[in-house]
Amino acid sequence: MRVTVEQIADMALIRDEPLASMFTLSPFVWKRERGYDLLVRAVNRSEIATQKVARIYYGHSQDGIVFTMDEAPALAPGPQPEDRDGCEDPTADYDAGTLYVYYTGWNQALLAGQLMLAVGPDGRHLQKRGVSIPWTQERKNPKEATLVRAGDGTWRLFFEYAAGEASKIGIARSKRVDGPWEIQPDLFSARPDLWDRWHLSTGPIEQVNGVPTMFYNGATHDAKWRIGWITFDDDYTRVVDRCVDPVIVPPPPDINDTDIAFAASALEMNAGTVWLYYSISDQYMKRATLRVS
Repeated sequence: MRVTVEQIADMALIRDEPLASMFTLSPFVWKRERGYDLLVRAVNRSEIATQKVARIYYGHSQDGIVFTMDEAPALAPGPQPEDRDGCEDPTADYDAGTLYVYYTGWNQALLAGQLMLAVGPDGRHLQKRGVSIPWTQERKNPKEATLVRAGDGTWRLFFEYAAGEASKIGIARSKRVDGPWEIQPDLFSARPDLWDRWHLSTGPIEQVNGVPTMFYNGATHDAKWRIGWITFDDDYTRVVDRCVDPVIVPPPPDINDTDIAFAASALEMNAGTVWLYYSISDQYMKRATLRVS
């Protein structure tokens, strides 16, 4: 498979305070009958890291690049302890008229993240359902969900987790979009001599030219994150192909920025053309138009 970048555009948010003063990242975009919907992670600015608290906001767009945002967050921290100190990294999927949103809940006192679920008719009316993938000693801080239906009609939930001082990608299986989830063996791992040699994190999955394709995130030991691709069989039991070089490499960062490009969502617009939404340095949101052949 060959993937080339045809265009990169800056996303724009029409927003009021307090969102206007926040960092925004992890743009999850999906297509509706009329335009595009967005869930985005927003973080207040602070010199003290522990005082930065993530929320998830909803927005809508006609063109998939300029989004008008709601004034209040769609998902805010608490009152339950699992997400008392942050709601992060949303991913969503409609099934039978219901929107299922998986997100990361953060507890600062425990320094623990867990993968959580919220459900509603749309991005403005979500109700929390609690923890779906818990923190364990084997898989710490599960987060960054990617939800997809397999060829056999069951569901797969990919997620990032921490083990052995590295981020890895796990996978769980369920007959239902809302679980319960059964953890499966990891499908792939870091490669010692390439750009994704230490850390891995999930990215969006699209059926590109009929092939299940994940635009995943990989990094070196010093957390220089890049975006690449990997393909699977229809039931997500094995890897079919994987890129050698990354698709998206961020420009050289400014002195105060991190060297990170991180994929959040993707849409196949027509055969072989994909819109890939991602963040640079955890604060600049982009949309790349990819050609896949």
